Amino acid sequence: MLGLSTSAELLSLRPPGWGYNLLRGLANSLQIALGAFGLGVVIGLFGASGKLYGGKVTRDLLAIYTTVIRAVPELVLILILYYVGTDIANKISSAIGGGRVEISGVVAGIWVLGVVQGAYATEVLRGAIQAVPAGQIEAAKSYGMPAWMTMRRVTIPAMMSFAVPGLANLWLIATKDTALLAVVGFSELTLETRQAASSTRAYFTFFLAAGALYLMVTLFSGVVFGRIEKWARRGQPSLRGGTR
Repeated sequence: MLGLSTSAELLSLRPPGWGYNLLRGLANSLQIALGAFGLGVVIGLFGASGKLYGGKVTRDLLAIYTTVIRAVPELVLILILYYVGTDIANKISSAIGGGRVEISGVVAGIWVLGVVQGAYATEVLRGAIQAVPAGQIEAAKSYGMPAWMTMRRVTIPAMMSFAVPGLANLWLIATKDTALLAVVGFSELTLETRQAASSTRAYFTFFLAAGALYLMVTLFSGVVFGRIEKWARRGQPSLRGGTR
């Protein structure tokens, strides 16, 4: 096992340390996780609305989407969506007389993980919408609110307290799923850690450091989502009685 001084040198932000590489990988991971989470929430809103209020064809298509995505392992989905998406983009480019398309690793990562997140977000938000008391929706309709205004002013604010715990879990899944992008060569935290460890043979030091960074992200995310949940539950009765 390496000594503390040697480990500190290896994790230094200046060469020959690899600390900067790890932080760069963490920044890439967070960038993709944020983009994928945001895309997933947008897909989830449309998906939940389609499952609840759409026609039979829409509901069936969304059922197939959520079932397939949740049934197939994320690693397999990443490989399929990444290579198939790249192939389709190049075929479209060739059909219109363009050259080969070079898809950014960040864009590809957001697209791939966003599609995966969207399936889970659809079910989380669908359950949250169904948890909203029907009387609130009926009251909005009685005031003559159109469907989109009811969704924006009543349904979404009311469902937030039910949706935040599930969305917080999806965010943590997104941060960890970025590690799977190493299989397609994207330089996120796990790939940077693997390269540093293989170059120095200090596997324990670097993977322990990577684990600590993921833990820090998790703890910070817990605080942020805790405050969001507290905000979403403002004015609602607490478990101990009274209002928050």
